[in-house]
Amino acid sequence: MAQKLTDTCVKALPMPAKGNRITYDSDVKGFGVRVTAAGARSFILNYRTRSGRERRYTIGSYPDWKTSVARDEAASLKKRIDVGQDPMAEVEADRDAKTIADLCKRFEEEHLAKKRPATARDYRALIARHILPALKHKKVAEVEFTDIDALHRKITRSGAPYLANRTVAVLSKMFALAMKWRWRADNPAKGLERNHEEKRHRYLSPAELVSLTTALADLDDQQAANIIRLLLLTGARRGEVLAARWDQFDLASGVWTKPGSTTKQKTLHRVPLSAPARQLLAGLREKVGKDAEYVFPSRGGSGHREEIKKAWREVCVAAGIVTVETVKVGDEEKTVVKPSARVHDLRHTYASVLASAGLSLPIIGALLGHSQPATTARYSHLMDDPLRQATERVGAIVMPAGESAEVVPMKGGV
Repeated sequence: MAQKLTDTCVKALPMPAKGNRITYDSDVKGFGVRVTAAGARSFILNYRTRSGRERRYTIGSYPDWKTSVARDEAASLKKRIDVGQDPMAEVEADRDAKTIADLCKRFEEEHLAKKRPATARDYRALIARHILPALKHKKVAEVEFTDIDALHRKITRSGAPYLANRTVAVLSKMFALAMKWRWRADNPAKGLERNHEEKRHRYLSPAELVSLTTALADLDDQQAANIIRLLLLTGARRGEVLAARWDQFDLASGVWTKPGSTTKQKTLHRVPLSAPARQLLAGLREKVGKDAEYVFPSRGGSGHREEIKKAWREVCVAAGIVTVETVKVGDEEKTVVKPSARVHDLRHTYASVLASAGLSLPIIGALLGHSQPATTARYSHLMDDPLRQATERVGAIVMPAGESAEVVPMKGGV
């Protein structure tokens, strides 16, 4: 039986022995109060949608909601239902709305699965360290430009302006996919002003190369030393060398065929090997045996070697290829010695040696596996050295040392 619900009435309703019991109001059809066996009381509204589906909407708990206010809310909800709305569907949609954590999960499963292992690893680290801690509890549809901008500024202030740009780039791609998946209608990362980035042009000097090769001979981790040697001898990317398989090499003809799955351009790259590179690989082949799959197998189990960060730091310190910085840790200042070159700079060094030897940019690009000429063009200024040497030879012939030329003004000229 329905009855006029009041605060006194709701408070006095008995608890059922188990489950819950609903007492309906006599003024607003479908409005009632639910009492559980534990004594909890909450106001509800039962209704039918236009399709005939029966629904139950929880308005709020007593005494947080007074009976009269809950009744007014029920009456307001019924007006919305009469025009075809479904309040419970809106609650379910909000409850099921995708979060940034959901977006990151799908991004990793579907998008990063297509990326090179090193790229996927870097993206996952960026997501785990910066994106998820800042945004994981937000709904995808709720993220605004100001949220992305705030995260970008926070990472920038921490002293990592380039990382801040990478973070925004990953977020922009994630939201572009969210639009494709119909999780939201726009990209909140679009239009954000990135930090200025200087193109890095770091090459090891001839003296640094000598110091590095000397330090490699004394490095305890000789597998890492051989990885660095092969990087120097081929100009390959770190990931290509670390994941290199023996079936990619033809040591007889001196060719390394890199499958598209391992290259940045996703295309097969066939590159000749120098005599020292072939000699190094032949020696490694004897050590690991003919049944080995990887050139540089993992030392802790199956697969291949993943990192040489520790070894790279040790060899750079030994070779004196370092920078010394003073950083503040709490109230104390601490001196930090860091490598002044990255592993990737070995690739730049390989290209710079080729350019300084007078090789053409198309040949350098072919050896490095560049798909765009503009990528190789950064080494063009290094070709000035052989050109200058050539023009000096001409000058030495035309005007031998010790002679001077008389400058005769042109007629009618200055």
